[in-house]
Amino acid sequence: MFEIIEKVMLNPTICKMVVKAPRVAKSAKPGQFLIVRTDEAGERIPLTISDYDPKAGTVTIVIQPIGASTLSMVEDFNAGDSFADVVGPLGNPSEFVTMPEEELKKQKVVFIAGGLGTAPVYPQAKWLHERGVAVDVIIGARTKDLLIYEDEFKSVCDNLYMCTDDGSYGFKGVGTARLEALVAEGKTYTKAVAIGPMIMMKFSTLTCVKLGIPIIVSMNTLMVDGTGMCGACRLSVGGVTKFACVDGPEFDGALVDFNEAMRRSAQYKPEEAAAKEQRMCRAEAKARAEGRI
Repeated sequence: MFEIIEKVMLNPTICKMVVKAPRVAKSAKPGQFLIVRTDEAGERIPLTISDYDPKAGTVTIVIQPIGASTLSMVEDFNAGDSFADVVGPLGNPSEFVTMPEEELKKQKVVFIAGGLGTAPVYPQAKWLHERGVAVDVIIGARTKDLLIYEDEFKSVCDNLYMCTDDGSYGFKGVGTARLEALVAEGKTYTKAVAIGPMIMMKFSTLTCVKLGIPIIVSMNTLMVDGTGMCGACRLSVGGVTKFACVDGPEFDGALVDFNEAMRRSAQYKPEEAAAKEQRMCRAEAKARAEGRI
């Protein structure tokens, strides 16, 4: 059993949990993910590692309820409760983890983070910053209330740029517009990393290609089984079929067929919505039977 040490709602829809998993924490690297099962009969849920602490033996996961299983994680589990399984680390670490030190020191990296994707950017920026690499981070959301991890990033990057679509906080506009403005101001980058909604990563890639900045994207949102067995996370990278869970989850954005990936990422949405609705109906029926509503 894997105890939940801490649970915090980062905004109305996104939850952070710190989980005791010493062996996972000891081996984890930026860019990797893990599989969580809430109980013995639970669904396998792939979640990107949002932080890890080998000394404390903990890993941090950030969850946004999409289907019934993630809704259960957020609503039914609290600090002191335990998950049945936490398996990992899985997938390949970010490419800079294996980069020679002399090459690493030359990098100037910009991260473009959107929504839930902000959380897995954190361990990557932190890892680079600890090694003296120049790191800028652009975080975007629709409104100020949906932004997460601002305080955490202040200590792990050189410059932090907050963006909101409605202009309620920071730069008014999307992260790609902020990147273009920074480059126009004279900023230069050797690498960009974009993590967030599929459409956001697509336009981040288009922008970076236009600006001549190599870009890496994380395709973790495609994963279902997490072992390469189900085939749900197939995608075309440079015309070759890859699996996000075993070949990634990070790939060269310029080589990814985003139109195919976006179609694939939507394939289970009806089932997810139906399962979530059924769970909510059962919860309401139970509450009525118990006289709570």
